[in-house]
Amino acid sequence: MLASAETIKLVADTLEQRAVTKSVIDPVMVATTGATLLPPEALADFGKLARLAYVLTPNIPELKLLLGCKDEPIETVADLERLARLACDNLGSTWVLAKGGHTPFKADYSVAKTDVDRALIVNVLAGRDGQLIRIESQYQDSKNTHGTGCSLASAIASNLATGLDVEAAARAACRYVDAAIRHAPRLGKGHGPLNHFHSLFALPFSRGHFLDYVLERPDVVDIWHQFVNHPFVKALGAGTLPRESFKGYLTQDYLYLVCAVADQSRATLPHVHFARAGALAAYKSKNMPDIVSSAALVQGVEHEMQLHLKFCADFGLTKKDMEATEENIACTAYSRYILDIGHSEDWFALQVALAPCVLGYGVAARALHQTHATNKDDTHPYWKWVENYTNDDYGVVAKATIDKIERHAVLQSASRIEELIKIFKQAIKVHINPSPASFGCLFTADDVG
Repeated sequence: MLASAETIKLVADTLEQRAVTKSVIDPVMVATTGATLLPPEALADFGKLARLAYVLTPNIPELKLLLGCKDEPIETVADLERLARLACDNLGSTWVLAKGGHTPFKADYSVAKTDVDRALIVNVLAGRDGQLIRIESQYQDSKNTHGTGCSLASAIASNLATGLDVEAAARAACRYVDAAIRHAPRLGKGHGPLNHFHSLFALPFSRGHFLDYVLERPDVVDIWHQFVNHPFVKALGAGTLPRESFKGYLTQDYLYLVCAVADQSRATLPHVHFARAGALAAYKSKNMPDIVSSAALVQGVEHEMQLHLKFCADFGLTKKDMEATEENIACTAYSRYILDIGHSEDWFALQVALAPCVLGYGVAARALHQTHATNKDDTHPYWKWVENYTNDDYGVVAKATIDKIERHAVLQSASRIEELIKIFKQAIKVHINPSPASFGCLFTADDVG
């Protein structure tokens, strides 16, 4: 606020000395109560500052005070337009934005006489070349209007600095303040502040830590623990898992991951596999890096298939025998869920749905590697499985998945993050459900023996 003649003169002189061509000046002269805030001598000196203004933003009481017509009635929007035109012609500003917030209008643009009739707020932008531009918004019955004038002038100045013309800058600023009132925090009593941050998304995690945030959430911690610490996994790590149970798992793993890649003649069978989900992700990608990443995932499945077949052969499982086996219900439920997300949601949702499988295997295997490292020897029947999911190759795949998800997570809205977490949770649940539970949706708790 420029509260004295000395301050007003200093600002005016500085604008002249520095040849400032675009300034936005809010003449804070009249309080909401109607009281004049400037002494008479300061008001007289304000004329020079008004002539230097690129955009002057008086409210209706200030407009009347500057024009010396305090008792001039305003009955319609046309009256406000006339005052805005007079101000632009007589005060010397390049543009005048006459703010109509003190005088709400009815829908027919006449002044509202009762609270019920208050429908519109009309601001009028007047230019030297005769332009008269109405900027309308819906009336809001709110006490959270403290600082609207300062915020509007600052928003106009900011918009001008980005290169917008005056009309676009004023319209955007008016919309900004309208939303700031609408989304005000409503703190305490009396006239409260605006919400200046209504258009900023406040994500609940730090950049690069989306998955950390998800896995540490109270509604995720328990089901994630059940997933990566399933009794089947514990028995596998200890080497006590029945051989037939592990062979059943290997068969379902083959059907889930690689059957569509290994045998094109079976690609039309009703199996939904990880490779096909990766191909769908490539199709739904909108840039080359993500397409290449998804294609690499499919190629990774092909590579894993070859390793898987060699591993299965050590347990007496042939490719023919595995392909002759039906998917179990849990495997079908999970794979169908992934495909449904891939078709009904966007590319990133599909990545989130696939993430528990990619990350969970690595987490479970690393935990087993640390817990049973001193017990491993050539007699451990399943240690090769642990090594497969703790080796560098799988680490590269997992890291690429994490990097991809973290890179896109920060581009989401806060509400979208909540939707994605629901997808992540459901993808975990279909791994460990239906009861009896199953890790990787490929075997049941009964398989532990």
